[in-house]
Amino acid sequence: MKMIYALAGFFCLPAMAQDVEQPVFKKDTFSIARYGAKADGMTLNTRSIQSAIDECHRKGGGVVLVPAGLWLTGPLTLKSNVNLHLLKSALLQFTADKHQYPLVEGNWEGLEQMRNQSPISATKAENIAITGKGIIDGNGDVWRVVKRAKLTDSQWKKLVASGGVLSDDKNTWYPSEGMKKGSKMKNPGVISPEHSPEHFQSIKDFLRPNLLVLTECKKILLEGVVFQNSPAWCLHTLLCDQLTVRDIFVKNPWYAQNGDGIDVESCKNVLIEGSTFDVGDDAICIKSGRDEAGRKRGVPTENVWVRHNLVYHAHGGFVIGSEMSGGARNIYVEDCTFMGTDIGLRFKTTRGRGGIVENIHINRINMKDIVAEAILFDMYYMAKDPVPLSGEQRDAPKVEQFPVTEATPQFRNFSIRNVVCEGAGTAIFIRGLPEMNIRNITMQDMVLKAKKGVEVTEAEQVTLKNIRVITGDTPAGELLNKTYNN
Repeated sequence: MKMIYALAGFFCLPAMAQDVEQPVFKKDTFSIARYGAKADGMTLNTRSIQSAIDECHRKGGGVVLVPAGLWLTGPLTLKSNVNLHLLKSALLQFTADKHQYPLVEGNWEGLEQMRNQSPISATKAENIAITGKGIIDGNGDVWRVVKRAKLTDSQWKKLVASGGVLSDDKNTWYPSEGMKKGSKMKNPGVISPEHSPEHFQSIKDFLRPNLLVLTECKKILLEGVVFQNSPAWCLHTLLCDQLTVRDIFVKNPWYAQNGDGIDVESCKNVLIEGSTFDVGDDAICIKSGRDEAGRKRGVPTENVWVRHNLVYHAHGGFVIGSEMSGGARNIYVEDCTFMGTDIGLRFKTTRGRGGIVENIHINRINMKDIVAEAILFDMYYMAKDPVPLSGEQRDAPKVEQFPVTEATPQFRNFSIRNVVCEGAGTAIFIRGLPEMNIRNITMQDMVLKAKKGVEVTEAEQVTLKNIRVITGDTPAGELLNKTYNN
């Protein structure tokens, strides 16, 4: 009875998604065409578009209008009180000329690193937006590494014939020698005394930019636009407050390594709704820094609402981790659909991260044709694709008990309800650490059709209530008020 009372309190919402503040803009409009931009697909319009943004900002804000047409540009910096608005049939095309992207100090996978400047970025801006019905294309193909196993024979031959270089085993294509060189190093982009400017320049191609990076910004709206073909992560918000993402379409090739949809890192007060994702890596991902650097930052991602979203191809539909060293809490996911995703609900971490992920509430999730796990908790994340490639062999991790330290991650207090999955590799997989079990997980009211049923190891207070698991043509069993304790 005490457990029921505790769980009842666990469902109380600290605030409403409607409390996320929306930016407001003046009606003044600054068309990029008035600043000399030409929609001929040949003219590099960086200076013209940036001039429109800068003048709009200087005059107190308003709308920077991108009319219909193909507008070629280099990287742009968004400023406070500016709404970058793309009309229908507007294509903002970022250039394939990598020389247009200078190396800048940034953040990648939770660590401070040098990166090529992102196509669109903003730092410490307030009251900003990207809206409309147009397309923003990051020209990611010129940056992207491609594995042979992810293409057909004809696609692979065409790619190799286009130039670039191959790995020593001929199974990976790199767009340049610099990209290949960087791929063989450990954390080559990390800012440290050992890495000189010459070092970074020698691997410049490896330091791929994210399409959109917003750092320490407040009151942000991304609405209606198609964001596609990013060199790395598509949308990355870091240390932001009051973020609304609504009715966007995020699209990357399915084979795009690190081709995440949106990564919300150490942010608070976030609403992601009504959007569609079809990407090469995780779709909607919650992060908060990596290992010691993330713990030192110590800023969790918190107060997040994710609702009415659709995910097609992705490594995970809704994901927390693996870089969650600053923690994540008070996250609400509801009324989402995952179709053809590798994993549906994916919660991942590993030793060394530290951080606490807690108070996660998930309700009314529909899934179809999930390749691997419908629901996954895994504290042995190995930084590999969730589905092994053809011929790839993977051994189960060696189970050892380590001392509990600040670097030991924790997953606790999850509620997952009302899930229907029509086809998955595995229904539910939970794997904690011997020294830090996954704790207090309640799953209730589900119908899961999968090749494999339920596997739970190194977990405690895991309650499965009113869950029907069907393997093959016969039910694997009705799981009523089943509690796992390590």
